[in-house]
Amino acid sequence: MAGQADNRAPYAKIAAHYAELIESGQLPPGSLLPSIKNLAEEWSVSTATAEKALRKLRNEGLVRGIHGIGTEVLDHPAPMSSGSQRQDRGRRTGSSWGSGESSDSHQAAVVSAPPEVAQALGIDPHSDVIRRRRVYRDRHGIVAHSTSWIPAQYLKLIPQLAKSERLTGGTSLQLIAEVTGLPISHRIDTASARLLTAEDAQLLELDPDGPPAEPVVVMTAKFIDSDGNVVEYGVDLGGPGRTWRTESEVS
Repeated sequence: MAGQADNRAPYAKIAAHYAELIESGQLPPGSLLPSIKNLAEEWSVSTATAEKALRKLRNEGLVRGIHGIGTEVLDHPAPMSSGSQRQDRGRRTGSSWGSGESSDSHQAAVVSAPPEVAQALGIDPHSDVIRRRRVYRDRHGIVAHSTSWIPAQYLKLIPQLAKSERLTGGTSLQLIAEVTGLPISHRIDTASARLLTAEDAQLLELDPDGPPAEPVVVMTAKFIDSDGNVVEYGVDLGGPGRTWRTESEVS
């Protein structure tokens, strides 16, 4: 968000800058990044810091080093992100989108809760529940198909939750926290993989009669407020060829 201090290490700031340029397409595949010496001069850092930034980009699979030539941008789809990662990104930057991402195909409806959704939300099976769906894309295609399941009790407080359009004023979690005064206190994440179902193929816009696809990455996130209420259950299906990656600093 504007005005928020950036406490990342210098090498991480440099790497994030070039990751943004790569993932948005401003640095297309085959482009060469500045040399270590030029990076150090441009960012007023040591050559060790500049080299560490390039190493981070290599470890993320965004670039490769070519002896005698330099550091080249690779052409790989970015990994998918989970609902929890988008929540973290939204708190940090004000937007749930990753670099170069957009969302479309926003759909919302009040439906009967499937058994697994009812169990996750702690409601009776077949109770009314709000189902919100959208597709995240980047220049390579679908990053993930995302479904948010929200107890219908929040519809009276936030009618736009049932409208088939992108939410305004924040994410569903932010809007619910604002009207209830109860912040999200913790969440439960799962990661798994399964063979593609006919419904998965439809959601990911794949040809059901095409060749067998790779197993699809499935991420779930259950968000719980400070009173212990489950306010949302999210399910993300990774797009074809997408993997899931998480990163943390080790001190």
